[in-house]
Amino acid sequence: MSKERTLFIELFQPFAQYRNPFTFYYAQSYPLPPKSTIIGMLQNVTGDWYGRNRWYEDEKGALKNIWWDDLKVSLHGEFESIFWNYQSLIKGDVSVSRVGLINKHVRNPLGGNLWHHLYHAHIKAQRTPVYQQELFNGHLFIFLRGNNGLLEKIKKSLEKPEKVLSLGRSEDIVYIQRVEYVDGKLIKDIEGDIRLTYPTYIKRENFPIKNQKYPVYSIPVKVVFKNDGKPVKHKAEITKSTERDVKFETVIYTGTDYSIILKDGEKIDVEIYEINRKKFLIIDKFGWL
Repeated sequence: MSKERTLFIELFQPFAQYRNPFTFYYAQSYPLPPKSTIIGMLQNVTGDWYGRNRWYEDEKGALKNIWWDDLKVSLHGEFESIFWNYQSLIKGDVSVSRVGLINKHVRNPLGGNLWHHLYHAHIKAQRTPVYQQELFNGHLFIFLRGNNGLLEKIKKSLEKPEKVLSLGRSEDIVYIQRVEYVDGKLIKDIEGDIRLTYPTYIKRENFPIKNQKYPVYSIPVKVVFKNDGKPVKHKAEITKSTERDVKFETVIYTGTDYSIILKDGEKIDVEIYEINRKKFLIIDKFGWL
């Protein structure tokens, strides 16, 4: 049995907005990208959209992907600042044609589902001004574990990407600064105080934390696009009727240089990585999404 390897990715992102779908009156951003967003970037750079033909049914009949579902992600990092962007969003069934932007107006007085110019004098599009939270100058450090063949494919693709990479929105580009395999040191049975250098996500369920002062988020960890209940195998298969099946995980978001105090008598294992004079702590089981 081959040794489980850990792939480390360091990247810089000038701007980002990881939309929290549970906010309605303003567009809040998650403080760090969710696992599903990272998986999407990796699938994009490898050209392995939605796992292609590696879907199968497990013993319970659930759909699973032999590569991507088993990929474990531990994310660390932070952004230098947060700002609010006031935007006017247009809601509607908007399309681009040779005559410009058009909008499908369902209450067409002439009857039928006709297309009209978006800015036609007699057609009202719903324009909603909203505040959008955006992040500025992000330094992100990603640890990956999974199928060795997949890790090697990710490494080679990131070393020589064939396209401009983004994380989150298509305009939020990232710059890859380091991609390499790393070895950590496992420290067993730590109790009391654990000091984390960089903000990170930790699984909330059953985590024996005593000082419950950290914000909690429900982040998407898996997204499956389906047509008639079957997983989409390429982005070209996505249509307006495609269903988006999302799995969420409740996580604790820790701050910068914070201490986590465990409940009395509780012990956990911690992996320590020292990379380019930076120290990263991954709490075993809870620090891997």
